[in-house]
Amino acid sequence: MKKNRLIGLSLAVLGSVSLLASCGNDTKEYALITDVGDIDDESFNQTSWEALEDFAKANNKTYAYYKPTKDSTEARLLSIDQAVQRGAKVVVCPGYLFEDAVYTAQEKYPEVKFVLIDGQPHTADYSTYKTAKNTVSIIFKEEIAGFLAGYAAVQDGNRDLGFCGGMAVPAVQRFGSGYVQGINYAAKELDVQTTVKYYYAGAFDATAEATARMKSWYTEGMDTVFASGGKVYLSVVEGVKDVDATWIGVDVDQSSVDKKVLTSAIKGLRESVTSALEVYMSDSWDDIGGENFTLGLDSEFGKVGKKDYVGIPTNEEAWRFKNFKKADYDDVVAKIKSGDIKISNSTTAAPTVDSHTTVTYESDFAPKE
Repeated sequence: MKKNRLIGLSLAVLGSVSLLASCGNDTKEYALITDVGDIDDESFNQTSWEALEDFAKANNKTYAYYKPTKDSTEARLLSIDQAVQRGAKVVVCPGYLFEDAVYTAQEKYPEVKFVLIDGQPHTADYSTYKTAKNTVSIIFKEEIAGFLAGYAAVQDGNRDLGFCGGMAVPAVQRFGSGYVQGINYAAKELDVQTTVKYYYAGAFDATAEATARMKSWYTEGMDTVFASGGKVYLSVVEGVKDVDATWIGVDVDQSSVDKKVLTSAIKGLRESVTSALEVYMSDSWDDIGGENFTLGLDSEFGKVGKKDYVGIPTNEEAWRFKNFKKADYDDVVAKIKSGDIKISNSTTAAPTVDSHTTVTYESDFAPKE
């Protein structure tokens, strides 16, 4: 008893704090650990949390989320410790920052199921990768979502486009690469000239430098900018607010954030979290445990059937195109599914374009080591 009290005290002092739970008892079967953001980030954390919360409520399960006290592997592990101490049987970890934490936690807690979104478990030095049987790893084909956003933007009439990434991590690079490829593909179809400015802010947040750059881009006539990486979109929002132009959201449908959102390059965060919880609750974890899934179009995840886990939102509220039609979107998606359109997912080489597109890299596409 004394040992347990000391564990609880150390977690309270050094670890994370549970911010929300479904009911008053201390046992929370479903848990989510946030990354460096909050659950109201209108993006990754929020969507993953809402998926877990809705599923738990619908199935009468107890649940909670935990926010690490700082951005470190140690703090994330302490949050996982606290979740398990409070009875977590399944822990959702959204974001690549959890890769080494989950690598350790899956061995420490073999009876707990871990759902790692946007990453694969590995050691801190990247020397060893292992997805244990109690873990499922889910990553996405962001290059497809980026392609569709860039393609749609050009088909709708945009000619001067920008990409403002957060940090040059693989997911952001794939979004950016696909975006440039989609711009070029549409420009070639229409036989028009397009320009792209490409930049990384170096942080998943708004920065003074990024905001100043966005203001400059838009003042000089930028039509739209794809904001890819956490709250870096706030720099884009600040840049576009006084001009007649738009921006493109990421990860989730961000049309509710700002009336100037043209579209969003989305990946199925809600769908993948829900699917993993469905598998867990149906006692068929063996169908997915120990696997690394890469989800794109017509992807299978466990036994939940084929789904499109990437794309742009097609609901009426989010469809803000003037010229690009939903039938046009269906056509280009069909071409990607059939293989008629091939999209590179390279994170080491900048995307190839032809004479229809001029790309100015204000940051290296793949930063040098």
